[in-house]
Amino acid sequence: MYVVGGYERAARRTTAAVARYDIERDRWTRVRSMPAGRNHAQAVAHKGDLYVFGGYDSGNEATSTLYRYRPERDRWSRLPSAPSARAAHALGMIGHRLYAAGGARGGDALDTLEIYDFERRRWSRGASMSVAREHLAGAVTGRRFYALAGRASGQGNFAVAERYNPRRDRWRRLPDMHKPRGGNAAAVVDGRIVVFGGEEAGGTIREVERYDPSARRWRRLPDMRTPRHGLGGVSRGDRVYAIEGGPTPGLYFSSTIEFLDIR
Repeated sequence: MYVVGGYERAARRTTAAVARYDIERDRWTRVRSMPAGRNHAQAVAHKGDLYVFGGYDSGNEATSTLYRYRPERDRWSRLPSAPSARAAHALGMIGHRLYAAGGARGGDALDTLEIYDFERRRWSRGASMSVAREHLAGAVTGRRFYALAGRASGQGNFAVAERYNPRRDRWRRLPDMHKPRGGNAAAVVDGRIVVFGGEEAGGTIREVERYDPSARRWRRLPDMRTPRHGLGGVSRGDRVYAIEGGPTPGLYFSSTIEFLDIR
């Protein structure tokens, strides 16, 4: 797994640093930094490569850049930029297409969807979500792209879950989550989506829940040991990892990594 960009703890400024975690050896290694510092960017893996899209630059402006990292060469390259900039968005990969939904730009939450086709090296516009939001999570299962929770200025956190069907270019509203949250993460285990983390007025959110697409139902899972927001999430086998994030609302930092085994 990789951790890309974000903030430097001491200086509290945007960083381009990248670190790789070897799950088998329980060891972190620094790899080549990104071409530019980013925070609130999103990343996905595809065919052994890592793709990082959007995020805020060092001037706190949303960006539209797409970078690819090739581990075997330890090298970054830049791909065509998206038509519009966004940060704190949802990102997912289905086949040879990258999907970027929601997020923030200029203080406004977005409902838009943009799609990058790797074969054509071209961006296109997809149908918009029903609810504009940022600091949401994205997940892919069953060749569908899910946009989960999030928030908007003046409206607070949402419990909204939506699913995008690429063939029909259509979003479908799903049953709401049990817990409204923003700044959350998500990971897929055995076709089901685990959502965790986030923040609210009372602090960081410890509740964890899982969505079963076949049953169209949310179910509570064991709470996080160390609730955090702005964290990363990834799965391997039956295990979900919660990576870093902030233990307190606002610009706070943690190097904690914890996992939950899903049975």
